[in-house]
Amino acid sequence: MIRSVLVGAGVVVLLLASLVGLLWVFQRSLIYLADDGPAGSAADLLPGGRDVVLHTSDGLDLDGWYIPASDEGAATVLVANGNGGHRGMRAPLADALSDAGLGVLLFDYRGYAGNPGSPTEEGLARDVRAARTFLLEDAGVPGDRLVYFGESLGAAVVTELATEHPPAGLVLRSPFTDLASVAAEHYPVLPVRALLHDRFPAVEHVARVDVPTTVVLGSADSIVPPEQSRAVAAAAGRLHRLVEVPRAGHNDRALLDGDALVDAVRDLAEHTTG
Repeated sequence: MIRSVLVGAGVVVLLLASLVGLLWVFQRSLIYLADDGPAGSAADLLPGGRDVVLHTSDGLDLDGWYIPASDEGAATVLVANGNGGHRGMRAPLADALSDAGLGVLLFDYRGYAGNPGSPTEEGLARDVRAARTFLLEDAGVPGDRLVYFGESLGAAVVTELATEHPPAGLVLRSPFTDLASVAAEHYPVLPVRALLHDRFPAVEHVARVDVPTTVVLGSADSIVPPEQSRAVAAAAGRLHRLVEVPRAGHNDRALLDGDALVDAVRDLAEHTTG
């Protein structure tokens, strides 16, 4: 009986060790869900949009789509994607923001949508800086009319950017407090905090950012717990609004390009440029 218990315990330990080993080796393929799309150009999906190339500080060229603001003096929104999909999936959001008179830049991180390189926390920080540089230097967008929008993982990307280069305003959609905290929700038996290479400490960064900040969350989000998004809002250096979308899940249309989300971005843009 004792021998059977010991053997069973040994099997559990071996399985757990195997899981830990797999997480250590393949963690970035579990975090960064790169997609090959989109097909076509900006003009195919976005009226007034054009294809652009962003140049990173480590020598990569990344593809993006840019729509200039149609209203004089309106803000331009730099969109940082979540960990999955590609910029084509954000085209409806960009179209809605453009209809509101705002400028929009969509781009894909390294390793996504045919871009060179492999995604890491440091790499995404370089990528979003290349996006900001394009808007300021190539597109001529004034810094005081630049709004950062981050979706989920992208919320952590833009909060880090904002600590060095504060925007006019910051919109965080479904932000997590830090990557390990959200990973622990999905892998509760694994020591994820000790294993993860990439940290994305969004809640630490947002507390250091003194710009108007809006947080948008879905009350039925099963990927990023709503309480984590609320914690990010509570930590914000200057919270403008907390918008909770009832019964919305992480990937529901309401949080991708729904009216509440678009209105939240437009409201913050008008607040910062009015």
